[in-house]
Amino acid sequence: MNSGFSNPSMDEIRTLLQRIKTIAVVGLSPSPHRPSYGVAKALQKFGYRIIPVNPAVSEVLGEKAYPSLRDVPEAVDLVDVFRESHHVAAIVDDCIALNLPALWLQDGVIDAPAAARAQAAGMTVVMDRCLYRDYIQLMP
Repeated sequence: MNSGFSNPSMDEIRTLLQRIKTIAVVGLSPSPHRPSYGVAKALQKFGYRIIPVNPAVSEVLGEKAYPSLRDVPEAVDLVDVFRESHHVAAIVDDCIALNLPALWLQDGVIDAPAAARAQAAGMTVVMDRCLYRDYIQLMP
């Protein structure tokens, strides 16, 4: 990848998955047919707290939704992004402003300069990987 960005090692990703408890899912759709819904539902089953971030809905998977990361009133351990790549830079701005610890850009969500900027700000950043697939592969 360019722009000085590279994903953490698989061991580092495993450690991240063990450490996090609360995941803000940006772009979480209320439609059961959307990948974001399936991944978030699975993450709930794995024991994670899901916080939907989507201005178009009030609730997804039994959790109150918030219009933006800046509106979430509680601590977030990981921001999981299901938005088109051109939205990533603004999401990174929010993550940095909120001093959030980790960012996960799902399959096909790629913005290497923004990811590198988040890393430079001290965040753990995973890009163009599926959180669900990595969980299945790495967690016992």
